Amino acid sequence: MAKIIAVTNQKGGVGKTTTSVNLSGCVAEAGRKVLLIDIDPQGNATSGLGVTGEGPTVYEVLLGDGKVEDAVRNTGFDDLDLIPAGIELAGAEIELVGVEKRENLLKDALETLRDRYDYIFIDCPPSLGLLTLNALTAADSVLVPIQCEYYALEGVGQLMNTIKLVRRKLNPDLEVEGIVLTMFDARTNLGAQVVEEVRAHFSKEAFETMIPRNVRLSEAPSYGIPIHRYDARCPGAQAYRALAKELIGRNERK
Repeated sequence: MAKIIAVTNQKGGVGKTTTSVNLSGCVAEAGRKVLLIDIDPQGNATSGLGVTGEGPTVYEVLLGDGKVEDAVRNTGFDDLDLIPAGIELAGAEIELVGVEKRENLLKDALETLRDRYDYIFIDCPPSLGLLTLNALTAADSVLVPIQCEYYALEGVGQLMNTIKLVRRKLNPDLEVEGIVLTMFDARTNLGAQVVEEVRAHFSKEAFETMIPRNVRLSEAPSYGIPIHRYDARCPGAQAYRALAKELIGRNERK
């Protein structure tokens, strides 16, 4: 049965979608069957995997207008499927206001898919609204990207409080999968200071692997290709492969 991991941080520009796409791709490359769900109205994970065309998206799934199985798309990359998102998802929170148990819509929909995959990643929007709440209710754990920049920990406390609230009200088994340091620049003192600060606050949660600033990581989405296929030798690809190995190791220890 799949481990469901929500990738979230309500602060934008932290490498959330970059991590969702490339970690999913590298976990699939490691031989695991992976589903990535794009629940961000911006749809960047969808375009980042080059998925286009007509068909049901996560919007229809949440509104009950389509079967979740019909929304699953083949990305063309081995062992990696996607449930895409589109701009219509932006209105979903308003449309779902009157729906009973609206926080459980994604969780209920995914029950029929869990046996098909080893890992299901959910790319969340940069907010703590109903879409993210659906992801946190459906998830087994939360993966939090934090950029190695000034004010890196800003908002993380709020996210941790939200996780505690979700545990109390909706999903008592929700865990913190880990914190990923992104956009690390070894040439700056600031980068080292942020790493030290994050590891001081979250010594158990922080992954050893850090994601460096890398031009190739920025280029890959415009081609609709995950980094390990766009430039397998670049530092970004090596880092996400290492992160995938670390995540798999955390979850599959005997």
